[in-house]
Amino acid sequence: MAILAFGVTTSHAQEEESPVAEYTEMVESYGAEYAPAFDFFTVSMLWTVIAAGLVFIMHLGFATLEAGLTQSKNTVNILFKNVWIISIGLLTYALLGFNTHYPGAWQIDGWLGIGGPIGDLNADGNDTWGYGGLSLAMTAYGDFIFQAMFAATAATIVSGAVAERVKLSSFMVYSTILVAIGYTVAGSWHWGGGWLSTLGGGDAAFYDFAGSTVVHGFGGAAALAAVIVLGPRKGKYTKDGKIKPILGHSMPLAAIGVFLLFFGWFGFNGGSVLSANPGPLGLVFTTTALAAAAGGIASIFVSWIVLKKPDLSMALNGLLAGLVSITAGADSVSVWSAVFMGAVGGIIVVFSILFFDRIKIDDPVGAISVHGVCGIWGTIAVAFFGGASFMSQLTGVIGVYLFAFIFSLVVFLIIKAVMGVRVSEEEEFGGLDVGEHGQEAYPDFSVSSR
Repeated sequence: MAILAFGVTTSHAQEEESPVAEYTEMVESYGAEYAPAFDFFTVSMLWTVIAAGLVFIMHLGFATLEAGLTQSKNTVNILFKNVWIISIGLLTYALLGFNTHYPGAWQIDGWLGIGGPIGDLNADGNDTWGYGGLSLAMTAYGDFIFQAMFAATAATIVSGAVAERVKLSSFMVYSTILVAIGYTVAGSWHWGGGWLSTLGGGDAAFYDFAGSTVVHGFGGAAALAAVIVLGPRKGKYTKDGKIKPILGHSMPLAAIGVFLLFFGWFGFNGGSVLSANPGPLGLVFTTTALAAAAGGIASIFVSWIVLKKPDLSMALNGLLAGLVSITAGADSVSVWSAVFMGAVGGIIVVFSILFFDRIKIDDPVGAISVHGVCGIWGTIAVAFFGGASFMSQLTGVIGVYLFAFIFSLVVFLIIKAVMGVRVSEEEEFGGLDVGEHGQEAYPDFSVSSR
């Protein structure tokens, strides 16, 4: 009989078939002092899949936030796009993305390593700590599912920015290409051993802990390109240059969405510790929460001064701005640096949203400002508060943002030429729910039902 690390007795026949056989043999051969390492690995793997579940919850947050900040006649369309994004994101990440994100081989060294589908990720000891050691304390499947939940985020950011006028079929094609190829190639530069991972070297290397640039910045830059091609919603800007607000239909939905995103961000940043290491995990949770709170407070008071009224949408975007601002350095800055970084993000997002409106870049949910602009600040701020190299941070931002913008622009222009990217004026006026889907989100309250 053998004694497992958790104190469970098993037969040798069962032991040979068990994935913990390696660890039981180690404990038997070298002593019980090895049992805590296995316990740590097991707890870390459990935390990884919980964190993946929290990141999944963020997609519900994005869906409700986008729906709340847009008109009721487009609610079904918003929700449909979010169903599509998470579904196609997971499948393409398995088919192409994971092995492109982390290339086994490069077609262009450090720049492009398009891979194929995943196989049996438990093979060759990848279901043990042989996969990544105790610093990457998870199995290969744990690594896959955590990263897969990240992958669809870039297209979700774009979804909010192009809401209420984008052609559904065109967006479906665009988002598939963006998630499967664009995001994973950019991510491979940093997390897959590409050119960003060696930039500067040592303490001077580019640093982006959980993706202020590689995830959020990528999505924000891609969204900017798509919005430029698509143009603003009809009636948003009058002929005499004035801005006509198009109000969202449900601030409760928008608020629920932001709080779900806040909740999910503990998995987004906390899971990026890549283990259940208590020291970094506690720090990351704390810096994440404090930065968000500081972003919310800063945006509340700044928007109150600028707009003369306390604006809920600005307050909600301030929370998200604080979260994006801390994501690059959540594990490397002090708690008070996190507060400062989040507060600056909350200030930046107010003026950024107003600026883009002024230059007629119509972003219904403020995604470009929250994810794109605050992603720049959060990444650069690590140089001031986390010890990273300013030039490496700046180079990384420029490289990823330029790639995301150009990639998105080219893909969107090609789709525009082939399929068109904008619904007709009649569909836009009547709402995409009826025009694209033939159904309404709130049929009992529509004019047609009376």
